[in-house]
Amino acid sequence: MIRLHDFSIGYGEHRLLENADTRIPGRKITALIGRNGAGKSTLLRAIAGLNKRYSGNISIDGHNIADMSPAAMARTLSLVTTERTRIPDMSCRDVVAVGRAPYTNWIGHMREEDRQIVDRALNEVGMAEYADRTMDTMSDGECQRIMIARALAQSTPVILLDEPTSFLDLPNRYELCSLLRQLAHENDRCILFSTHELDIALSMCDHIALIDSPTLHCLPAEEMARSGLLERLFSNNNVTFDPKKGSVCLK
Repeated sequence: MIRLHDFSIGYGEHRLLENADTRIPGRKITALIGRNGAGKSTLLRAIAGLNKRYSGNISIDGHNIADMSPAAMARTLSLVTTERTRIPDMSCRDVVAVGRAPYTNWIGHMREEDRQIVDRALNEVGMAEYADRTMDTMSDGECQRIMIARALAQSTPVILLDEPTSFLDLPNRYELCSLLRQLAHENDRCILFSTHELDIALSMCDHIALIDSPTLHCLPAEEMARSGLLERLFSNNNVTFDPKKGSVCLK
């Protein structure tokens, strides 16, 4: 579980979030949504320990991340960023094996247990047959699965993903989110990912964390759909939000 307590973050006088007190539940998949520039990536980077310019506390399973060493953080949380990743000189198996770095010795020696974890991660994302291929020969969706496999190989209870569906077509977006949902429920992971796909957030996620600056709301998906918060944030004089379809439409 991720907990934000009295959490504030922003740039200069512009506060993206102010005094947030929110819990992101474990063993669930939570979508982080908000308007462009609301601070979704900024929040994810703060939780990952990459942005320390905030006030208040962030804790994971009761441990304040400010008190955790880099090694402890690497065993607690993994992050999949939004960038397209193409690594031409490493096999997919080697890319996924990088996730074992927090557990290997100083020269990165892989034990048999580490190799088994890497193979299992590839299998869990349906990419075992791609283990010996390089990512420059693969599609965006296939590469995204490899990066998720690397996060799984890191064996962390929390996985953060920044816009994981950005470069995918519609079928692959649903397929990827179905995979993340399965990993959360069957592998006991706390998965938090940012997205602009409201329909996917409402139909496939357990909870939705909504940034309505400077407030952060986190509710079960069905409760969020009924709350009126989505309509208030995404509707204006020219645009309407349909909570049943999870879509924003021009009037």
